[in-house]
Amino acid sequence: MRRIPYSYALASLLVLALVIWLAFGDFQRFQTDPPESSSTESEALPRVEVMVQQSTPFVPQQIIQGQLTAQRETILRASVAGFVAEKPITQGATVAQGDTLLVLDNEALPERLQQARDELAVAEAEFSGAQNLRRRELISQPELLRLQSALSASAAQVAQLEKQLNDTRPTAPFEGVLDRVQVELGDLLQSGEEWGRLIDDRRLTGTAWVSQQQVGELSVGLPVTARLLNGSALTGEITHISSRAEEATRTFYIEATLDNPDRQRLAGGSAEFTITLPPRHVHTLSPALFSLNEQGQLAVKHIVDENQVAQTAIELVSADIERAYVTGMPDPLQLITLGAGLVAPGDTVTPVPANRQEGGYAPTH
Repeated sequence: MRRIPYSYALASLLVLALVIWLAFGDFQRFQTDPPESSSTESEALPRVEVMVQQSTPFVPQQIIQGQLTAQRETILRASVAGFVAEKPITQGATVAQGDTLLVLDNEALPERLQQARDELAVAEAEFSGAQNLRRRELISQPELLRLQSALSASAAQVAQLEKQLNDTRPTAPFEGVLDRVQVELGDLLQSGEEWGRLIDDRRLTGTAWVSQQQVGELSVGLPVTARLLNGSALTGEITHISSRAEEATRTFYIEATLDNPDRQRLAGGSAEFTITLPPRHVHTLSPALFSLNEQGQLAVKHIVDENQVAQTAIELVSADIERAYVTGMPDPLQLITLGAGLVAPGDTVTPVPANRQEGGYAPTH
């Protein structure tokens, strides 16, 4: 009897196995009733990790760049023309209000003023006598008016010369430092020409520009700290916020008044202003937990009653690369820290307490 080769026998067995599988292996798909599913699978809910968090007080701040100027500063100009005769105050000296800062050649103004005063005395005597004569009708009314006009002219001449004499000795309009003197003895000053600068830097004015988004949180009276390039700081408060934005930049101009008791030489320099805003209660979250709702607003998913998912729009108070401070969330907050991207608002889930720190924030107990 001839023996069947081994390879033929193996091939025959494989063909027989294939026929059996085609006949009975896919029989399940032709059944009229679907297979029964286990009750455990039908009742399974998505699992999300949840952290319970309470709101905490937070003091927001705005940091802006700006400049410092002296609260009072004026350019000194000559009111009359004349040669510089004296410089009673040296440059850089501190002066009191009313101190004489410069003396100009008066061109014999004292003598001219005395002559004008004498003429005024004569005009007053003539007018007084004319009034007595007029009461007795010994002179006409036009003559009395002429003498009255002469009296007024003499008085005006005296006032003008007195002002000119005072203008040759300009005085300090306020207490401060004579920061600059630009003339020397013998120099000729013309009327309106600049010759010096007076600065009162006991208090400084900080000026800056803030954006449309920032200005809504500011108000007059908020505390301000100015940090200087040398590392020191000055304190003060906001004293002015413009009511209209600059057209070119759409930014608002603000001013802050800062105390400078040591009279540090800071006017004209730059500074970083930290404005302390009113305190608020916030939730501290990782920015990675943010999502967008249907209206395109920043929102956060969390758990509400009956383990349902909710998505609430938030207001971003402050943020950095590690954390964000937000308001608008319920308190306490059942925050979804893991699995938020796999569930939608309204879904019922199985919350699992977070057992580790998420995003740098431990759960509140």
